[in-house]
Order: sequence, then structure tokens, then C-alpha cells
Amino acid sequence: MIISPPFLPAEGLNMPAEKWKTDPMMDVVDTFELSHSGVFPIAFDRRWHCGMHLVPSGGAGQLEPVRAIADGEVVAYRVAMKAISDGQKNRDGTDALNSNTGFVLLKHVTDTGEGRTITFYSLYMHLLDLVSTNALVPQPNHPAPDSSPNALPAWLLSETSGVQAGGGKKVYRKDQLGFRGQSHGEPHLHFEIFMTEADFTAYFEQEGHKVELGETQPKTPQSKDYWGQSYFVIPGGSTFVRVPAGLGGLKTKGHDPKPFFPPLNEGTLDAQSTLYVQTYFNRGERFMLAWIDHGDGKLVSLTPVPVQDPFAEYEYKLYERATTLYETCPSDGYELLRFGRILSTDTPKLQAQARATWVAMPFANDKIGYIDINNDSIQKLSDANFPFFMNWQKIEDGNTPFGRDGLCGYDALCQIVGVTDTRASSQDTIPTQFDHEQQVASYVQGHTDVRAKLRGFICHAKSEWDSSDNDERFGELNEPTGFFGKRKGTDPHGYENFINYVKKFQFMGQTPLGEGKKLWFFHPMAFIRHFRKCGWISAREMAQCFPRELKHLQATQFRVSNTSWNTAYERAGRWVQSFNKGTRKYGISRSNIRLLHLFSHVIPETGNLGLVKEIGGERASYSPYYGRGLIQLTHFGNYEQYGKFRNFVHENAGAIYAKLGWNPDDLIAKDNNGNHNYDNCVDSACYYIVQRHNMLMHLDAGASQDAAIIASKDVNGYVAIENLNGLDVRLQSVVYLRNILLDDLFDADRVRISFDWRRNSQKEPVISADGNPIAGKKKMKFYKTTHSIEASLLRQKAE
Repeated sequence: MIISPPFLPAEGLNMPAEKWKTDPMMDVVDTFELSHSGVFPIAFDRRWHCGMHLVPSGGAGQLEPVRAIADGEVVAYRVAMKAISDGQKNRDGTDALNSNTGFVLLKHVTDTGEGRTITFYSLYMHLLDLVSTNALVPQPNHPAPDSSPNALPAWLLSETSGVQAGGGKKVYRKDQLGFRGQSHGEPHLHFEIFMTEADFTAYFEQEGHKVELGETQPKTPQSKDYWGQSYFVIPGGSTFVRVPAGLGGLKTKGHDPKPFFPPLNEGTLDAQSTLYVQTYFNRGERFMLAWIDHGDGKLVSLTPVPVQDPFAEYEYKLYERATTLYETCPSDGYELLRFGRILSTDTPKLQAQARATWVAMPFANDKIGYIDINNDSIQKLSDANFPFFMNWQKIEDGNTPFGRDGLCGYDALCQIVGVTDTRASSQDTIPTQFDHEQQVASYVQGHTDVRAKLRGFICHAKSEWDSSDNDERFGELNEPTGFFGKRKGTDPHGYENFINYVKKFQFMGQTPLGEGKKLWFFHPMAFIRHFRKCGWISAREMAQCFPRELKHLQATQFRVSNTSWNTAYERAGRWVQSFNKGTRKYGISRSNIRLLHLFSHVIPETGNLGLVKEIGGERASYSPYYGRGLIQLTHFGNYEQYGKFRNFVHENAGAIYAKLGWNPDDLIAKDNNGNHNYDNCVDSACYYIVQRHNMLMHLDAGASQDAAIIASKDVNGYVAIENLNGLDVRLQSVVYLRNILLDDLFDADRVRISFDWRRNSQKEPVISADGNPIAGKKKMKFYKTTHSIEASLLRQKAE
């Protein structure tokens, strides 16, 4: 899934100083949430409010466009010429036009794992009217028919007669949908993410593939679903040690494992306690958060902020750690260290007695010790499991703070949230409706930990844009003691006018979703932040990573080559599962910047994933150990090292590969005609990245041209820049993929890039001091020059 927030402010692209912060864009957009109104899932009047209110701040403010959060299909939309009034008056007695009815509803379908397709909807409500939009940013007389990141399409710049069906319109992530408007005079975007009951069941309740969402006694899942961050549930009585025992026995081939385990603390958990630990990697380091339950069901934080593993550059040295500690199969050991379990195969080659996985964990205040997480009593989870201690829980009948009157009860809310109200005060009189509202509002707004809990609520409720139960939802307002009931004498039509005003926003009955149905609502920003950690992409998303247009240097001129959608989608369909599994195993998909660099190398340099065996390699001096795989493994020593890492079975090698002991024709690639192992072609490429000194660090440096050049040198050798093969298409691909995979925004379909490289695609004769070519085949070289070309950002998509 590739997803982003509905606003993409420039400040969100800045890398934070703190290494433990993983998503600066989300950190910035989180500050746009209004905490005094529209809090998810409780409105100020205690009714369901299954969305959130966002108001961009900073330099752009009102000019910050609302954007599609993911590729999707338009379900319905409404464009209004002017704002409407909620009944308030201006000073001159005219109606105050203080509310916007415009909206866009999108449907998204993508993948988060093997056999795990998710369908969800995003709603952008109170979009600015056309008059105000043109006053804010004058729109063209002839807008483009399709949406784009740079402008509103024609269909959003023409007033609609009520609600319009999507009509098959497609939008892509980052495309503009409008600007935030207002409701009741309060500026904001009302933003929702939800799933239908059928889609929710299909994803979370899949037979044999169930997600134990919010399960309070979680178990290590049987499925291979894993993405995001790792979580460990450690039972009472578990012991933590200062240094793992028996390290001397782990010493292999002169490699001393002790440096991997700097001395820490020792201790034992109380028998009644349960420890919950979150671990993740970021910018090369390993970070941990921990909570402990002392047996009373209440989680106590042991780490106010993430704690860094005392072993520096833990992830960057993960390959070295695995090859040192797990000699018989470092590949399996690598997964144990990264995930706490082996995911890539059903038949691990590392014997059970050799799978000890000692890692540092916080277990008490200011204390970290080592524990073997391979122990079966320790449960291993990931974000794919929606663990309860990360606040995920379903709110539905039997487990809801909302009463039959549709109002959130204070006592029920406190009980479900589990946070003591420090602002509670005794009441000597029976509280009024206003008092109840103030009590709930104070509890929610006055406690950041309450709002953190609410972010994990997944609520089963009807949409507030569903008109089928308006009287059920608002009827108490018209009771004798209700707001409008008490005003009958002065405002006899108040309730009727209010309902008519509400209906001007409601639209569900005019969409395929229909009315009267409950939906499953997520806190929108929590949903996006959660799934931005996924890293698993669908075939359609992968196909978009094939640049549609690339310029190749041929002689001294650049010639354009094109890749059609059909070619891209067909290749992606064949490779996507292997790509996802390989990039997950080695942590490449943990960061879209890492994915960008991998794609920008392997797609253009393998002819769109068509070349997995070196052309003419049979004639090379190093044959039969010529290039194979996506980042082509070459030379005997590299084959030998990779075979030992994977512990390839020593059989069927044949005479030609007797020295190696395994057959790379069978296990990687024999030719470019389909005789190859998809999984191992990807695995060997990702393996190359993590074992290459500092390459993972270089990928994390960013997506600048300088960073791309360094990554190219990691693959092609630290040679003069004119000797780097394929640099022209790699630099174009990096710019293109920034648009597809990252949150970067560009103001045109083409970007001019300038770079130093060879002036001719063919080597030229070396020139002597007197200006004449030096005779002889070996007297040839590339000469450096500066190129300036336009890199295409035209999105790869079905026409």
C-alpha cells in the first residue's frame, strides 16, 4: 500500500534531528487536527463523529490543497457554486454563507500482504465552493479533464446538480481534490476513512488468515503476514541477562560475537507481570518502547521516548551479526534478528537448537537486558496484527460508550478508555445535558493519553451523512427539555430547519453504499500512519514504478524509449510477490526511499525486469559465474558467499558447478527466457544491498542526485563517474520514482536535470598530447561531459 495524508506541507519533507522519528510528514499533519471540535469518534454534543477536522497551518495555510491519499476511484462528489448558511446572520441582516457542502468520496483497493487485499474509502468533506476557490486561486478557463497533483480537473471546477456518481473517474495519490472549506463558520476539512461491513470482514476475518485485531491474549500468528514494526509479549518470570551466556561457543571462524553484546542489566519479571515491547529500525539504529502490566490490566510505560539499542548502527550491521552468530544458515538468522521469526520459508535450514535470538529489551525503569526471543513463550507480532497494547480495539454493540440514545456516556467512555480523569469533580446536582457535554469534552480535550486511545478505536456505526436515522440521532433535541423543544415559543420551526440544513450535507443514499447500513470507521490519521509502515505493494502500484519514458544516451545523442502500461502491469504481475517478500526480508520495503533506489536500479538496468542473466556471459572470462539476478551476482567468490548465506543444498550441482556445490542455473537464473527463480533473483539483489559496506546507509541518505550517484557506485564500483553504467536512466528513474513513491511534489510533468557523465555511449580513442588518437584497442576510454536533459514524470497508468 502506498498512502499519504490529505495535505502534503513542504515542512513535512524535512528529516527530523531525532533518529527515532520515522514519519516527519505525519508528525506535521497531525498538528493540523482540531482538538476542540470534531474529535474522532465523539462530537462536541456527544454524538458519533467518525471523522476528524484538519486545518493546515504554517506558510501555505488555506492555499494547501486537499489531496487524494491513495490511488482510487471516484464513488461520488458534489461541487457547489457558493457556500450555504446555517441560519446565522451577518451584521447587515443577510444570511452568513458559512458552510460548504462540497465533497469527494473515493474507493481504494490495494494489497498489504500475500492474499491480503484491502478495500477502503476516503471522504473529503466541506470542500471550498467555486466562487471562493476562484478568489483563492484563479482557475483556468479550460482545465484538464483528469485530476493531477498540480491542478483541479474540469469535473471539480463545474457546479453539479446535487450529488454526482463517479462515472469511472480515477484519481491518483497526491492529486488535488480542492481546498478546505468550513462548516458553521469554522474552517476545516472533515476527513474520514471507513470500510463496509463486507470489506472489513473480508480483510480482518478471512478464514485461515484472521487478523487478531485487539486480541488481549495475542499469539504468534500462523500466517506469514508481517509488516511494519515488531512487537513482543514477554510473560511473567522471564529472565533478562547482562550478557548472553555461552558467547564463546558462538565464536566462528575468528569472528568474536562479544562486541555485538555490550554489557547491560539483569533481572527477572514478577510472575504476575507481562511485558510488551515494540521494536523497530530507523536510519540504521534499533529502537525500543516498552510497557508493563503488573497484573491489574493497566499498562505502565517504561520508556517515555524510544530507547536506542546500545549497539550502534544495529541494522546496518545486521548482516555481519547474522553471519557471525548463525554460521550454518545466516539467512535464517538474519530473519530471526529482524523479525523474531523466520518468514521466508516453510522449512528453515537453521536447526532448532541453533536459533537462539538474544536481543536487548527494556524490562524495568531505566533497565535494559538481553533475552532470547526465540523462546516459544514469547509471542511475536507486527503491525499486521493490530496489537491491543497499541490501542487498537473494535467499538461495537456490547463494547461501546454510546448509549441507545446515540450519546456517548462519560462513565462508559472512562471505562473503555481506561484512563483516570484527573479533572473529574463531584456534582451536587443532577447534571444537565450541557454538563454531560462539558464533562466528556473536558475528559477528551484535557488528556492526551485519552486522545491517543481514541485513535485506536475502530467504530461500527452509521455515517452522519446517512439521512435514514436523522430523527433517531437528533430527536432528543426536539423533546420538551431539548435544545429546540425549549425554544418552541420563539422558534417553532427550529428543529425542522435544522434537519433540513443537515440534509443538505447528507448524500449516502445517492451512492452505491446506500443508507441504513453500519460501516467500520478508523481514525483517519492513525489509519494512514499505520499503513504507511506496510511496505507491501500491489501489482498496479508496482507497475507504476516502471518509468513510462526514459532517455538513453546513444552515441552522443539521447534517444527516448517508452514502456507501455500493458508491459509494466504484466511484468509486475509476475514479479510482485517475490519483490514484496524479498524487500521485506532485508528491510528494503521498510522505507520508500530504499524501495526507490532499488527500483531505480533494477527496472531500467534489467530491461523492465526482463534480463536476469548477463547477455554474453558465457563468453566472459569469469564464466560460468557471470551475472544472474536483478542486481547481478558475478564471480565465483560472490556466488560462494551468497550460497553460504542461504545454505543452499549441495546437490545437483553437476560437474560445471562442482567447486561451488550448487547450481545457480536452477537456483537463480539459467537464461532470459523464463528459466529463472523469481524469489532468488530478488533475494540475491536485496542480499547484495545489505552485505555491501555502507550501501544501506547510503540509500537512507535520501533521494537527491548525489545520493543516487553514490548508490550507483555501490552497485557498479567506485569508479570515475563517466564509467558508471546506466547512470543516465538511473538518475531519471530516481526523479520519476520520487513522484510515485515519496511525498515530493513537482509543478510540471518534466524536470530538467543536469549531471556529469560520459559524452559518448561508446568508448572513444585516447588522445595523445599532440591531439592524435593513440592506436590500439586498449587505448579507449569514456570522456566526461555535462548533460542537461528533461526527466519525464508522466505517470505510468492505463490509458
